[in-house]
Parts: sequence; C-alpha cells; structure tokens
Amino acid sequence: MNLPPLAQTALETFGASMSWEQRARLLMQWGDRLPPVADQEKSDEHLVDGCESKVWLFGEVIDGRWQFRAASDARLIRGLVALLLVRVNGLSAQDLQRVDLADWFNQLGLSRQLSPSRSNGLNAVLQKMRQLAG
Repeated sequence: MNLPPLAQTALETFGASMSWEQRARLLMQWGDRLPPVADQEKSDEHLVDGCESKVWLFGEVIDGRWQFRAASDARLIRGLVALLLVRVNGLSAQDLQRVDLADWFNQLGLSRQLSPSRSNGLNAVLQKMRQLAG
C-alpha cells in the first residue's frame, strides 16, 4: 500500500537516528501542526472512548477518500494522533481497514515509547475511524 505524501515525510523525519528527547520534541511539533478544533466542536459525540487523555475525532469523505481531523488535551497524544492522521488521511474506507497501527509506529521508531495505555488509546482512535468509514 502506497503511503500518503505526508506519511512519507513523517517516515523520513523520524527515520533519522535521534535521541528520545529529540523524538519527543519533534512529536509535539507535529501535534502543534494539527488544525485547531473549535471548543463547541469538542462534544461528547466526537470524543473517542478508550483514551486516557481526551481525544476528539471528526471525519468526512471528500471525493471518495477519508479526511480526519482530531484534537487532544495532551501534547504528546496530539503528536501521536497527528502521525496517525498523516497515515490515514486520503485513504479509501477499504484501505483504512488495512492500516496496521503497530507497524506504522514501529516504522517511525516510536513503538518503544508507546505505553500500553497510549497504544490502546491510539487503537481506539483507529477503531473510531473505521466505524465512521463503516
């Protein structure tokens, strides 16, 4: 499966050997790039169940491809969600079903930093995307 261009950029950026501190800083920078979500959009219907931190997810189909937006109250989670979004945005519903979350973060060199609760939370976000895509 071909990677979307931003996902390729993420791989190249995180693929460089760097310390965990550098990766964490970079992760937060990616999170800061997420488009802002208005406070009134942060309703319970958009809240992802299964995350320790609050994550709100929004999705729409544009020309047969899914585009997601998300927000989180935690900086590190925002970064992880931003990296998930670059991986899935622009995919068809079928391709979305085939995304391997663990493999993606492993390719980015971030799997070791994913605690079980963060991993579960990101899986919950991906599951919510798949539900939206039906």
